[in-house]
Amino acid sequence: MLEAYPTEYKDKSTAGQVKGSPYTFTRLSWGSPIFWVTQGYAVLQNTSIPIVGEGDAEPNDTYIEQLVAGAKAAIDEGQRLGVVDPKRVGVMGHSYGAFMTGNLLAHSNLFKAGIARSGAYNRTLTPFGFQYEQRTYWEAPQVYDKMSPFTAANKIKTPILLIHGEADNNSGTFPIQSERFYNALKGHGATARYVVLPFESHGYAARESIMHMLWEMDSWLNKYVKEAPAAPVN
Repeated sequence: MLEAYPTEYKDKSTAGQVKGSPYTFTRLSWGSPIFWVTQGYAVLQNTSIPIVGEGDAEPNDTYIEQLVAGAKAAIDEGQRLGVVDPKRVGVMGHSYGAFMTGNLLAHSNLFKAGIARSGAYNRTLTPFGFQYEQRTYWEAPQVYDKMSPFTAANKIKTPILLIHGEADNNSGTFPIQSERFYNALKGHGATARYVVLPFESHGYAARESIMHMLWEMDSWLNKYVKEAPAAPVN
């Protein structure tokens, strides 16, 4: 199970810095993927996927290519360590990580299933920038279009679970993002499920919401990753 939140950098040396410590205690939170260690999954938590643009180049000019390469490198390293079956890997993310999940399913065949929570999938709905992208939609329309999973919804054949808080107050991830993405996916025959958590904002707080979220995620992973027949990865 790969979980990540891509980060942009302007040079390789900064992107290559070592983060964290092997002596850090494992900490659980409502959004953590660590729960699935108890269910037999190897969990790659907070996987480092740097998006680099040096000199005059902007990181997002090659976002898709770097994203897919970073995810494949993580899976390959897990396989080298002997803990990852590359033919049976799920991917998940929250917010910008959900955006990442949509793109990975649209532009690669690395994963058996995806889980995207409270994400943004159509970048024309955030036309004045997002994350560290400083250019507006009108300055770089090709970047916004290429980076939007919504525009590639017809390419997504991998099962994807969308979860969103009904009262999301984050300006870039209003629920309409998931609603329209889900409609686009179903319109193209994708295997998709959309779950709305009542009264929840960008992060989820109610015990009922969190327990239901965990049930939805566990059911999805069991059906499409753990119990799915392994198939060759292209």
